[in-house]
Amino acid sequence: MHDTAPATVTARGDIDLATAPRLRRVLARALKAHRDVVLDLSEVTFVDRAGLGALVEARNLAGRRGGRLVLWGAGPRVVRLIRLTGLGGYLAVERGPAVDAAACSERGETRGDSSMGSVPGPRAGAR
Repeated sequence: MHDTAPATVTARGDIDLATAPRLRRVLARALKAHRDVVLDLSEVTFVDRAGLGALVEARNLAGRRGGRLVLWGAGPRVVRLIRLTGLGGYLAVERGPAVDAAACSERGETRGDSSMGSVPGPRAGAR
């Protein structure tokens, strides 16, 4: 059974070949417990193809389970990469705090917090 409140996972630093596997595990765990997950990318400085793969995999998992993965707060470099790779229409990217309302308002939910453990980057964790 999924928790109806969206989980928020925060990533910091680089999402690359070294850190993408951990992000995959954290997002899979979050999506197992929650229908919707907001991934806060506001402190992510770099994403490579392994990182993009982790995001696509999590988006696919969320879709199969009837949920959503929302990428929140991505910086211009990350947004540009998503657009250049053609994933802009596939990955839900929100650039500001409006994602909190958007992720919750679809079903009249309130925002929930979830402790997801460590996520890639020098300092990582869930809010």
